[in-house]
Amino acid sequence: MENSILYNLPFDPVILIIGFSVLNLVLLAAVIVCIIKMNKLYRRYDVFMRGKDAETLEDTIMEILDQLKEMNTKDRASKDMMKVLSKQVKDSFQKFGFVKYNAFKGMGGNLSFVIAMLNDNNTGFILDVVHSREGCYLYLKEVEEGATEVLLGSEEQEALEQALGYVKRPGLSEQIEKKKRKIRFR
Repeated sequence: MENSILYNLPFDPVILIIGFSVLNLVLLAAVIVCIIKMNKLYRRYDVFMRGKDAETLEDTIMEILDQLKEMNTKDRASKDMMKVLSKQVKDSFQKFGFVKYNAFKGMGGNLSFVIAMLNDNNTGFILDVVHSREGCYLYLKEVEEGATEVLLGSEEQEALEQALGYVKRPGLSEQIEKKKRKIRFR
């Protein structure tokens, strides 16, 4: 009767034996991988602990914590210094425009000039230097947030617009080309 139960299974017992054999091989491979990883970890632990006892390990950890505190203090000081430097950069003159011109036609060349210098907030000054036979005259006009309280001349307005980025400053080759065109039209 017992033999009849084994022979009446809905599947072949050989398949069951093969399945368990494959499962055993997979588990054996997993055990071997775990043993290898454990040996590597043990070697790393052994290298770490070699020559150290619990007291020296504690001292090492305390030294590392002290270094970390010192680095945090230096980091805070660096961040504070960066804020100060950033503010100084914003307050410094970083935008400029200039225009050379002939203040008095027929009296020399383009010896007069205008310089506009502005900070990050478009605040600064316009310096107009007028050259004549009698001397050289300087005029300074304050600029607050891109505007002035006094009326600007065309050269001063152009220098201010250059500094504000509205007008592109002519390069040296463009200035030479402009002079050549003036000479041709005379």
